[in-house]
Amino acid sequence: MKNKVFHLLIGVLFIPLFLSAPQAQAQETPKYSNEFLAIGVGARALAMSNAVTAITDDVTAVYWNPAALTDIEHRYQFSFQHAAYFAGVANYDYIGAAMAVDTDSHIGLAMIRLGIDDIPDTRLLFDSNGRINYDNINFFSAADMAFVFSYARGVSFISGDNFAEGGGLTFGVSIKVVRRKVGDFAHAWGFGADISTKYRYNDWDFGLMLRDITTTFNAWTINSEELREVFNQTNNEIPSNSLELTLPKMIAGAARKFQINKKIGALASADVVFTFDGRRNTVVKSRAVSIDPQMGFEFDYEKKYYLRMGIGNFQRVKEFTTGDVTSDETFWSFQPNMGVGLKLEDFTIDYALTDIGNVAESPYSHVFSITYSLEKLPGIYAKDKRRIKPRKEKDE
Repeated sequence: MKNKVFHLLIGVLFIPLFLSAPQAQAQETPKYSNEFLAIGVGARALAMSNAVTAITDDVTAVYWNPAALTDIEHRYQFSFQHAAYFAGVANYDYIGAAMAVDTDSHIGLAMIRLGIDDIPDTRLLFDSNGRINYDNINFFSAADMAFVFSYARGVSFISGDNFAEGGGLTFGVSIKVVRRKVGDFAHAWGFGADISTKYRYNDWDFGLMLRDITTTFNAWTINSEELREVFNQTNNEIPSNSLELTLPKMIAGAARKFQINKKIGALASADVVFTFDGRRNTVVKSRAVSIDPQMGFEFDYEKKYYLRMGIGNFQRVKEFTTGDVTSDETFWSFQPNMGVGLKLEDFTIDYALTDIGNVAESPYSHVFSITYSLEKLPGIYAKDKRRIKPRKEKDE
């Protein structure tokens, strides 16, 4: 049985390498496609610098690790998040829902939107006489949206009774539909899939997420008629319909829980992100693979009050030129995050102070998320989330 598990994990580990190899040779493939899906969801995760692949235990698992949906303690769970980035210019929203199908499986749904609204269209600002007419200004939105459906289930022939006791191996899959739109000028449809697994052993949790395992694509359609007049006047070339690809990415995570005393607990988590689309500005970089680590920490008091922090987004940054002096020196930068949480009986409220890009032009943003749970499942202990299947009643 151990050999079967070993070969299964090895096979899953190398899937993204095989899928990304043909695409890595295509020079026209954009490296940062669908980047709005790389921001993350849930204030808890953002406060911990996204190092949650192994510890997600709520409806946000639809995004982070669908296999972790089986850790949800309730039959129904809903989540909402709103964040404003770039001083309120861009709005980022997330809505998620999850439902238990049976003792060992869950399904989840999520909608993610990043949009800039009320953008002025100044193409008709000047009338036929060359005078400015502000009444001719219309407004449009540029928005990226994703709809995600997830399914998770424990694998009984591998996990056995270990899954029933809160451990063992679970698998999950997510199907994504991407809709991107820039006013009436251009729009795109995209499709892709993620697969993941999670393993729990005592106080340790391990997670593996293979994002865009099928190579997510976006098919862009350009409305040439809307652009033709202005582009011809400015001697610009009208864009043509195109196909945009998002190459696979692998995220491996591990976490450990500690009980300091009867009331105070702690959690340490670390994720390692592997990208296969060429050299990136990360800790480890090469043409074949780039590696980016991220770490998070969480402290709780009576499982009700939480303090969180994390570091990630490590980059090598070059010194800016000052005056007539040009410096070739570089230094390492990283992005710190922090947040708090409050867990009530049915509601969980989380807050994070985070930065979308770790640059001076992108100030830190306040992110709030709310989770609401209904109908606690039988046979689950809220203290340590170990699942115990209810015993069958004896026939009288």
